[in-house]
Amino acid sequence: MVDFVTDFLGAITWRGVLIGVLIFLGTFLLNLGLVSLILVKLPAEYFTNRHQRELWSGPNRTARVALIIGKNILGFLLVALGIVLSIPGVPGQGLLTVLLGVMLLDFPGKTRLEQKLLSRPGIVRTINRLRNRFGKPPLQLDEGS
Repeated sequence: MVDFVTDFLGAITWRGVLIGVLIFLGTFLLNLGLVSLILVKLPAEYFTNRHQRELWSGPNRTARVALIIGKNILGFLLVALGIVLSIPGVPGQGLLTVLLGVMLLDFPGKTRLEQKLLSRPGIVRTINRLRNRFGKPPLQLDEGS
């Protein structure tokens, strides 16, 4: 075990550290940009019961099923990424990324989970501050949220 640690520390170079830091910053900024874009583009009434959540009601059933499967795969990946980003020391918007992933997934109890995430102190405030910066109205939530 000691040899492994010694070999590992001996293999670290300034170039490797710089590449790691650049990858770290790049992925952080990419995640932050994507999460911000989606939250700004989100309809203000998305988290209310009035919002229509039908993905696509076109006549092509195969395309609709493919879109639903793709949306769920993307949602699962975002939830997994959000969990990783929630680990202390990993930069990024962890809970907001989990929320975005949950919004894409289809499962029983989804609305309850979204409301639970939105009940966390600071989440809605952060989202609304971001939306305000881009001239978008604040999120509307159902009573009891």
